[in-house]
Amino acid sequence: MGNVVVVQVGDPRRARLEREGWSVTARSFGAQLDADGMDLDRMTALVSRAGAGVAFRSIGPDDVDDVLALDRLTADDYPGSVATRHEQMDRRAATPTAERCAAGAFLEDGSLVAVTYVELDGAVAETDFTVVHPSHRGRGIGTALKAWSVVALRREGVRRFRTGGSAENAAILRANAALGYERDEEWVTLTAPDRAGAAT
Repeated sequence: MGNVVVVQVGDPRRARLEREGWSVTARSFGAQLDADGMDLDRMTALVSRAGAGVAFRSIGPDDVDDVLALDRLTADDYPGSVATRHEQMDRRAATPTAERCAAGAFLEDGSLVAVTYVELDGAVAETDFTVVHPSHRGRGIGTALKAWSVVALRREGVRRFRTGGSAENAAILRANAALGYERDEEWVTLTAPDRAGAAT
């Protein structure tokens, strides 16, 4: 089984493992937004709140170097544990495809300050990750970028949007709530007891 297990909150294995001394060391969630219930006026307002100096557009091959630089800069900024771990991208993973699209937030000088990557499966889109440059957090840019991406994908025929992350990530929880995502999955990460430490 290993030293770490991720299970849904109601999984019977959780109670058994906790009786055996395992402890909850992280919590994560999943959430959904359906196109039919989307508030487009609210989405538009969220995009506008980012300010006139921020522009949103799809990520293309020419942006990959900037994406990789931002990915390296923020590699240690993802809270949580194994369930929400972000693997740093290589050039192949950072290059958008028909099944893996991306959008970015750019300043007037062309600097990339936020990016979101989404996995597509027919009419279903699932956010892989969204990250904002440390110097530009707290301005609503990440929320605005997710809103822009959702609206753009809706225009292309996507009907269901999935997202998730660490339950300790207050920024992503606020962003998802603002967009109208509804949490429908709760997970816990359980870590085995330190038998060696307990014996000393």
